[in-house]
Amino acid sequence: MELNEYAVRLFHAVESVEGLKIFSDGAELSRTEFRLLREVVAEQTKGSDIISSELARRLGVTRSAVSQIVTKLEKSGIVVRAAAPNDRKIAYVRLSETSLALYEKQCRQANRLLTRVAEQFGKERTKQLAKDCDEFIGLLKETHAEMHKKKTK
Repeated sequence: MELNEYAVRLFHAVESVEGLKIFSDGAELSRTEFRLLREVVAEQTKGSDIISSELARRLGVTRSAVSQIVTKLEKSGIVVRAAAPNDRKIAYVRLSETSLALYEKQCRQANRLLTRVAEQFGKERTKQLAKDCDEFIGLLKETHAEMHKKKTK
């Protein structure tokens, strides 16, 4: 059975974007590792820290899995564990200084790329595209969940 035209075009678009090497000089990370780093960066951007149990909750994985990921990233020099000042049992997960500098550099590179594309495509069209994508993905997830519920009944 053939996929309909919409599915083919969407899958192709996703593959094309995933194939871009927006960030140069970056380590090869699994999706879970990348999501973990994104949560660490989000907290550091707010001026706060995050602990492994909170990372596990946000990622929907076990604390043991987070511990293994953090250990791997720590060995690679990407993250560091920092003891909480008032409780030795608590360790915060932070980007290492080197990784934070690399992350900031790569963000600047991605921002330059996307700014140029938005200028060529049109800023309003780009905003509308992002809004439409968000709405489409929301509907896709909602419809998928509805269809899955009907199947299980």
